[in-house]
Amino acid sequence: MVELAPSILSADFAHLAEQIQAAERGGGTVIHVDVMDGHFVPNITIGPPVVASLRKATKLPLDCHLMIANPDEFIPALAEAGANWVSVHYEACRHLHRSLELIDQHGMKPAVVINPATRVNLLLDILPMVHHVLVMSVNPGFGGQKFIPFTLEKIRHLCAVRAELGLEYRVEVDGGIAQDTIAQVVEAGADLLVAGNAVFGDGHPEENARRLLQMARAAAGERLKPVAKQLNLGKNVRENARPIHRTTGKRKVC
Repeated sequence: MVELAPSILSADFAHLAEQIQAAERGGGTVIHVDVMDGHFVPNITIGPPVVASLRKATKLPLDCHLMIANPDEFIPALAEAGANWVSVHYEACRHLHRSLELIDQHGMKPAVVINPATRVNLLLDILPMVHHVLVMSVNPGFGGQKFIPFTLEKIRHLCAVRAELGLEYRVEVDGGIAQDTIAQVVEAGADLLVAGNAVFGDGHPEENARRLLQMARAAAGERLKPVAKQLNLGKNVRENARPIHRTTGKRKVC
């Protein structure tokens, strides 16, 4: 099922609890929290103290997207603050496997993010570990940017790999999600839609969330199936993406 994840990056921080609750009434089922450090991306936003405050304002899952240079240092604090999902950038993690395991060990759902210029095939070995993959459809760091069309192929590729390998990760998309782009993103296969400015930008989050979700679910009814047949993955991809046994270091035989 397609879900809407309103991003508080575009919300009115003076009335954050009220805005989140309005977006929830409009159908939002996940709250997306962008954590930026001014190093990995050219902007600074919020950290664990605000996440702890958000936890008091909503029972919805808090989806923390870490756009930071040293994500491992903040994972324990985010767990304590009440985060539910934590996504880390492929581009920011020196030891991605270790970072994902650390998130899982702290009782949160691990996820990986790729920037527009990062190829899906670089994730094959860790896909069995993640709750979702977040495709950035803009370059990270700021809200209100224009959607990058070639990221649609990344969504299709991730859906095809998921079907080919029998995995269950979800595909999340963040950046430029609005009324004019939401249908094509859903038709490509995305099922978690992050929207900030399109929900909160004009001060009417409940109405905007409801409208976006209606459009997304209408598009989901027309999605082409099966997605896996749209790409010819071949035996090599299937072989390379088999889960690695943590003890022996060998790939499992399916």
